[in-house]
Amino acid sequence: MDRLNLNVLSQFWTIAKSYWSGDEKWQARGLLLGVVLFLLAYTGLSVVLNNKRGVLISALSAQDEPRFWQTVIIFLGVLVVYAPLLAGYTYLRDRLSLQWRRWLTHRFVDRYFHHRAYYDLHISGIDIDNPDQRITEDVRSFTQESLTFLLVLVESVLSVIAFSSVLWGISRPLVLFLVLYALVGTLVTTVVFGKPLVRLNFEQLKKEANLRFSLVRIRENAEAIAFYRGEERESVQVKQRFLEVFENVQRLLVWELNLNILTNAYEFIPFILPALVVAPAIFAGEIEVGKVSEAQGAFIRVFFSLNVVVTRFQALTTFGAGINRLYTFAEFLERTDADPVANEQTPKIQMVEADRVAIEHLSLQTPNYQRTLVEDLSVELPAGQGLLVMGASGCGKSSLLRAIAGLWHAGKGTIVCPEAKQMLFLPQRPYMVLGTLRDQLLYPNPALEAEDQRLQQVLEQVNLAGLAERFGGFDAEQDWADVLSLGEQQRLTFARILLNQPQYALLDEATSALDLENEARLYQQLQATGTTFLSVGHRTTLANYHQSLLKLSPDKTWQIQPSLAVVQDPREWVELPSMT
Repeated sequence: MDRLNLNVLSQFWTIAKSYWSGDEKWQARGLLLGVVLFLLAYTGLSVVLNNKRGVLISALSAQDEPRFWQTVIIFLGVLVVYAPLLAGYTYLRDRLSLQWRRWLTHRFVDRYFHHRAYYDLHISGIDIDNPDQRITEDVRSFTQESLTFLLVLVESVLSVIAFSSVLWGISRPLVLFLVLYALVGTLVTTVVFGKPLVRLNFEQLKKEANLRFSLVRIRENAEAIAFYRGEERESVQVKQRFLEVFENVQRLLVWELNLNILTNAYEFIPFILPALVVAPAIFAGEIEVGKVSEAQGAFIRVFFSLNVVVTRFQALTTFGAGINRLYTFAEFLERTDADPVANEQTPKIQMVEADRVAIEHLSLQTPNYQRTLVEDLSVELPAGQGLLVMGASGCGKSSLLRAIAGLWHAGKGTIVCPEAKQMLFLPQRPYMVLGTLRDQLLYPNPALEAEDQRLQQVLEQVNLAGLAERFGGFDAEQDWADVLSLGEQQRLTFARILLNQPQYALLDEATSALDLENEARLYQQLQATGTTFLSVGHRTTLANYHQSLLKLSPDKTWQIQPSLAVVQDPREWVELPSMT
């Protein structure tokens, strides 16, 4: 987004309309109506207070004591109503903002996880940075600032209507000058400062998010960085990202300096002009001296209402940049939500649901279609047996699991597999969820019911018998990825298979950090469950637990052979004729 224009309004309405016309529309409209009514009453009382302030000065000037005390009583009476009215207006506005933020956050989160959009964003290469910031900070800013600007606009319209009539009765030339002055100021500000400020604010949001993300990565990978002694490299990178933030803020400050010089000079006139215009009539005795205060108060209210763009221009440019970030994110989620694999010009792997796992004439490509990994692969996983997938690094072993899981669609052919709840994948990198030890074991099925005795039994099966006692029970919360070794994490994730008992298990280097004894123990437990499983690995000892071997080659060919043909040294594999 390069300028503050109608495109921003279109993007804003695309995001906002779903809430105001959705399932919570009546609650939202009711709260908004309440806010507007409070604002209407608040504006009316402001007119009364402005008038009574002028009367108060006139009474003092005329030394009219009864009129003075009468005005003071009215003034205090209005304030008694005015104070809670303003507080109620603020509460309803913030409550509506909170309700809207909750709804919009849930909507973005739902769509972020629907059809695995979060994964598609990860592999797509689309320039949508820091989705975490967009769901948290940008949504919060969007809902709060939207209501703030909307209500400022409504208040400005009400103030113009209410105070213009007051001003018109005092001096008509003053009203005409005011309208012209406000129009010129708005045009100059938006034309001169609009484009650079919106661009700089957009970059600022992005660079701040990148800086925060780099610090989060250091926290999540602290041990690896410490082993590599990579402190200097990481420090340089963080400082470089902060330097980008710093330099962008410097440029932003220069533009804000120029804008402030203009607005400060521009906003000085309203404080002196009403007195200059009304003074001759006061000197001639045609109007009371208090009319100066009343005219000045009305002039300032109308002036700043007409100049809402000028006075809030910096906040508007930041808001416009946030709208663009949120809109591009919503647009990506909308495309993914409609059909995550729809594109007639590119071939797609067909997914067929059935009570078996089979691959039929599969040619698998990377998501960007730049490289073919396997050609014309056909294999079926026999029920109750194990299939081991081996081959050189980079030949497509893990990619084959991604295709079976429905994560990768690039290529052609057919993959037959059962519904998702009958399959469980253990990825190459163990995933530790945030939560308790019980949460770790039951993941990804939190609705699964298992008593502590059963959980302890499973821990013993995977050789983690003392884990619960070591951390204070199954309801203990820890940063499990930090407190457990990689081998313990792999055994813990293996326990999920024993608890969830899927019909099919697909394991990607799931025992790579374990010694041979623990590896044998886990696979023996897996065989005892009767689960059909497919494993990706490099160790030839894995052949002891699988009935057949699928060997993938860097030249895109493949071979299937009985696992008995595998010996300890991979160089001694029995070479079979290519089946491609």
